[in-house]
Amino acid sequence: MKVLVINAGSSSLKYQLIDMTTNVLMAKGQCERIGIDGGIFKHSANGKEDYTRNVNMENHAKAIELVIEALLDSEHGVISSMSEISAVGHRVLHGGEKFSGSVFIDDKVMEAIEECIELGPLHNPHNLTGIRACAKVMQGVPQVAVFDTGFHATMPKVAFMYALPYEYYEKYHIRRYGFHGTSHRYVSAKAAKFLGKDINNLKIVTCHLGNGSSIAAVKNGKCVDTSMGLTPLEGLMMGTRCGSIDPAIIPLMMEKENLSTREIDDIMNKKSGVLGITGVSSDFRDVEALWDEGNERAGLALQMFCYQITKYIGSYAAAMGGIDVLVFTAGIGENNGRLRKIICENLAFMGIILDDEKNKQRGKECDLSAENATVKTVLIPTNEELTIAIDTVEVLENLKK
Repeated sequence: MKVLVINAGSSSLKYQLIDMTTNVLMAKGQCERIGIDGGIFKHSANGKEDYTRNVNMENHAKAIELVIEALLDSEHGVISSMSEISAVGHRVLHGGEKFSGSVFIDDKVMEAIEECIELGPLHNPHNLTGIRACAKVMQGVPQVAVFDTGFHATMPKVAFMYALPYEYYEKYHIRRYGFHGTSHRYVSAKAAKFLGKDINNLKIVTCHLGNGSSIAAVKNGKCVDTSMGLTPLEGLMMGTRCGSIDPAIIPLMMEKENLSTREIDDIMNKKSGVLGITGVSSDFRDVEALWDEGNERAGLALQMFCYQITKYIGSYAAAMGGIDVLVFTAGIGENNGRLRKIICENLAFMGIILDDEKNKQRGKECDLSAENATVKTVLIPTNEELTIAIDTVEVLENLKK
């Protein structure tokens, strides 16, 4: 069974084709600048030469057509017929309180995803666009929605409620939902398996650290708390997001700078975080290079980032009554030993101690713990696409029962 995994953005679309009989990635790529002049299509496949095309894509349906065309191509493709694609799995950002797991996409599910647009205005519309584009180009192929919020649906009310008038929760479902759920689910389970432990007897803190970052507390295999909230803006400072701030800052800034709600939202989501502090870049690699050159604001940004992560790890250990395993994943978590070391040095009192030699590892499953550590610290590369594909297969198999 071959599953096509789609992650649709506003002007982009990423894809992977995975053979689920072997869990082997057959091909992957991305469509950039959809609906904008200067479109770029990138494709790579097992045993084939990578290629890039400059081609305008007026909409997501055209992008999907290019994906199918590339997968079927005699020189660069990996399948001989469309019939080889058994299903499509979509990453959908927000499922609100409607979905706690992955679901087969029908008209009712489409309506529900649309109803969640007000909770995920930056992502859900584009997720829907990707689903509709696939339905148009790949008629009859079953589609499954895998929600970023799904894994966090096990959070207790004490963790997901905000201390606002209760009526706003009842009327508008304003609460903490959490994101990066497929990543947190994958790496927590993978870490337990890697260590030869039963996840049902572990207290795990997972750190998904990239341009977008979140942390989750996973107790006995279930999420009990996470750093992102109603939207992905809450929690840690990130590449361009401010993370958690005093809410009173917002009306103050709006009054002082004469800002509209759209403008303040744009500032907090796209002009803050590491970019806001440095004034130069949101790319952590650039910022680290600037820090090495003596740029104080670059150093401040990275130290703030590490400090906030340290606090979340400590608070989640307290929330769970201890911690057995600390997991680092995603672009920064998997590849930046320097930041991992700064974070863990502050947590040595908890028994989180890294082995400096092991900590040089990048992008590969590894136990980073020193011999005298009482908490296991592991590096687990995330694989959200494989998780989406696995869920897609499970949903379709359950429909047959």
